[in-house]
Amino acid sequence: MDALPTPRTPAGRDGLAALLAQPRTALIGLDFDGTLAPIVADPEQARAHPEAVPALAALAPQIASVAVITGRPPEVAVRYGGFAGVPGLEHLTVLGHYGAERWDAATGTVTAPPPHPGVAAVRAELPGLLERAGAEEGTWIEEKGRALAVHTRRAPDPQAAFEALRAPLADLATRHGLIVEPGRMVLELRPPGMDKGVALLDHARAVKAGCVVYAGDDLGDLPAFAAIEKLRTNGVPGLLVCSGSTEVTELADRADLVVDGPEGVVGLLRALAVQLGREPGTEG
Repeated sequence: MDALPTPRTPAGRDGLAALLAQPRTALIGLDFDGTLAPIVADPEQARAHPEAVPALAALAPQIASVAVITGRPPEVAVRYGGFAGVPGLEHLTVLGHYGAERWDAATGTVTAPPPHPGVAAVRAELPGLLERAGAEEGTWIEEKGRALAVHTRRAPDPQAAFEALRAPLADLATRHGLIVEPGRMVLELRPPGMDKGVALLDHARAVKAGCVVYAGDDLGDLPAFAAIEKLRTNGVPGLLVCSGSTEVTELADRADLVVDGPEGVVGLLRALAVQLGREPGTEG
């Protein structure tokens, strides 16, 4: 049986205590890649940890809301996560493209605004940029619909390729009104104005969350951490969880609780589900 870990910070302990005391007001937000799904060399092969969906299905009916917040298109996260049609996840929300698109399990539909025109322009120029930069070997472009990502994990020297591409990709993005989001051996070019923090805050307001938990693993999750820190200043307790890795340390430094990758995240979800199931009035 998974033991419920103790956060290392007073604010984190307050956030966990608030969740356990008033679970029906709790929002749990989760990144997908590196948090619910192990990081793999080919993102198209990423799949949720095999115990992630059962853990979420046990926990979700006991709290206000579960939201998966990801840079991926929501329908891709739903497919790779295996979230559709699962008993217990009828009210799951997937906020894709950093919240620009939304999938609701209740309807099985995606709602989205028109795409940013800069993405099409960058899509046309990006292959030539990589060729001119001499960064073709081992790097590749991931098509995300509303964004494009350049991965360097397969390059002979992934970190050197990553650093060499930061400036030219930033220039390209700026010319077309986009921004560059760095991650774990990936640079994503996407429209400004939406990030995981904005998405988390908007969803927290929509569900009238009384406490908020967020788990992530990468630099793109830092805005969600900042959102919870902002909520705390307004009297809403929160818990920052890092799905630990050796590639990104910034999240671990700011987190209230560090767990061992997706396996640790799943263990935390299971432990919460078991603990809440023991509390009077939280069953069902």
